Amino acid sequence: MARTLLVTGGSRGIGAAICRLGAERGYNVAIVYNRQRERAEAVLRDVEAFGRRGVTIQADTSDPARIVRMFDETEQAIGKVDAFVSNSGIIHKGAPLVDIAVETIREILDTDLTAHIIANREAVRRMSRSRGGSGGAIVNISSRAAPLFGTGGFIPYAAAKGGIDTLTAGLGREAAGDGVRVNGVRPGLIDTDMQRDTGIEDRLGRFGPSVPIGRSGTTEEVAEAVLWLLSDQASYVTSTIIDVSGGR
Repeated sequence: MARTLLVTGGSRGIGAAICRLGAERGYNVAIVYNRQRERAEAVLRDVEAFGRRGVTIQADTSDPARIVRMFDETEQAIGKVDAFVSNSGIIHKGAPLVDIAVETIREILDTDLTAHIIANREAVRRMSRSRGGSGGAIVNISSRAAPLFGTGGFIPYAAAKGGIDTLTAGLGREAAGDGVRVNGVRPGLIDTDMQRDTGIEDRLGRFGPSVPIGRSGTTEEVAEAVLWLLSDQASYVTSTIIDVSGGR
């Protein structure tokens, strides 16, 4: 029987790659998007091409009530969630902290941290054996920006991602006895649309050669790490964060 994978931010970049690889590995997939409906539907077509069931769900994950409903909608459409990837996020234009507006800081923290805490809470509530669930696995998408402290103009973003790392380590320990594994992946310089959102021209071309492995990474390389953490092959792994960063 196929398991069900729910991915936030599933319409593009790393999230889309996770949805596609998840379908290839046998999951039915819920693709959560905020604005990019057409791209989410394109991912859904790819999921279905692998012979899996899928659904697209529009949700602004900064709304706690909408987070609860996206789990409900997934269960109604394709089944109870066995695997959850908390991936949705935004980034701000690179700038010194003193030049970043308070409104921007709040938006980053709401979307890139608070939403993930609430989504993890909801996933554990549904997966926990003590609450009638069957167990499950969660992977939180963080960033190498966290241990690098947001150097280069991204302190609010890095602070949010550092919070995700703490969430992953703490909740992994807290939920382990209830059949829920919680792990994280910290991507480095990955070729995604978000690189363009930073406002830094040709960021991949400028910084890719400085990565020890000599290049930027791909979304598929990140997805491979995520799917391993979700799999039974990682059954003794929790509270662990894997860097997919080429040594950076």
